[in-house]
Amino acid sequence: MKRISLFAPNLLVPAISWIFCLCTLNSSAQQIIHLYKVVPNAIASTEVLEKWDTASNGRILVRSVTDPSLTVYLPARDKANGTAVIICPGGGYSYLVMNREGSEVAEAFARNGVAAFVLKYRLPNEKIMGNKTIGPLQDAQQAMKLVRERAGEWNVNPNRIGIIGFSAGGTWLQQLPLILIPV
Repeated sequence: MKRISLFAPNLLVPAISWIFCLCTLNSSAQQIIHLYKVVPNAIASTEVLEKWDTASNGRILVRSVTDPSLTVYLPARDKANGTAVIICPGGGYSYLVMNREGSEVAEAFARNGVAAFVLKYRLPNEKIMGNKTIGPLQDAQQAMKLVRERAGEWNVNPNRIGIIGFSAGGTWLQQLPLILIPV
């Protein structure tokens, strides 16, 4: 009986390719887009660093955001309806709940044909912002601008983009239609 090893050169590459394909099919890796080249209203700080952790209840939290970004969740092409939503997670002005109020919501929208974008935005902090009252609003405005500018890339109608916020994220959004802030 001949023994076959996966480490044989003629079987190793196909085996790795097959495993890679399986992992890719089940992958939930998403594109992350930084909102700015230079963050407006920012104060450089070595004492405030962005921190990610997982709470005992499973919530994935991010604190002290200094590099705002959008994480893109696109629907399958055959389900896409041209609508998009920007999602602003809450967290009581202390952190952002990135899974339950972010990625899980975005995945549900995408399953239903809506392109979703989770906004990782700055929270008020005088150590990293010149004016802490406008940082989150600047990030929301810039997120809307970016999604509109790149709408064609994501098969989104630029006139069908909404924004939703949870808890503190919703509180900030109440002010958005009232204030235009330079970004």
